[in-house]
Order: sequence, then C-alpha cells, then structure tokens
Amino acid sequence: MGTFTSPLRLTGMDGRRSVDVEAVVDTGAAYTALPARLLREIGVAPMGKRRFLLADGQRVEMEYGEARATIDGESVATLVVFGEDEAPALLGAYTLEGLALAVDPVEQRLVPTHLIMY
Repeated sequence: MGTFTSPLRLTGMDGRRSVDVEAVVDTGAAYTALPARLLREIGVAPMGKRRFLLADGQRVEMEYGEARATIDGESVATLVVFGEDEAPALLGAYTLEGLALAVDPVEQRLVPTHLIMY
C-alpha cells in the first residue's frame, strides 16, 4: 500500500491548546502517537503505561493519555501514545475507527466509512 500522511489536529482535553501535524497513516498501529514533547505542550497528561510491539520486533512500555483528534471537521476523544521526541506523528487504527474513517489505498487518502454494528 505504501504510506501517506494526513493533516491531524490534536487538542488537550481542556480544549485550550492544540497542535496541527502531518501524521503518517498507520493502520498497523493500535493508537495514535505523537512526540511526547508535543503532547505535553497541549496539556496531555499520562494516564498510565501500556506494552507495545514495534515494527522491528522490539517490545516496549510507553505512556498513553487522552486527547481530542480532529480531521476534516470531525472530532473524537482518543487515546494517544507519548512517542520519542524525534519520531514522526502516527495516526493509528483506534483514532481512525473513532472518526469513522477508512484508508483508500489507491488514492492514498482517508474516506468516511460505515461502521460495523452486529
């Protein structure tokens, strides 16, 4: 499929500070991840730690918190991971599902989708 980026706005849960980034769309990532420095700048506080398996096979424990994610005017509360300060922003599956967005791999863009409810 290749990778592509999408504009993403993350806002602290108090609504006072936001950051706009170009995030790499990564459906293989469970959560959205941003450099820890950016998350702290907008007032996101760690809620705890979770274990993650990285693409290189490394297992790590990382802090996570909660923020509001906005894409194309749609907004949702989502979990975010405090990444390394030099790491790119990643837009993960949890946030994409919360925003009812799917990946169009041919056009390399995000598209609204129907959510499954059984």
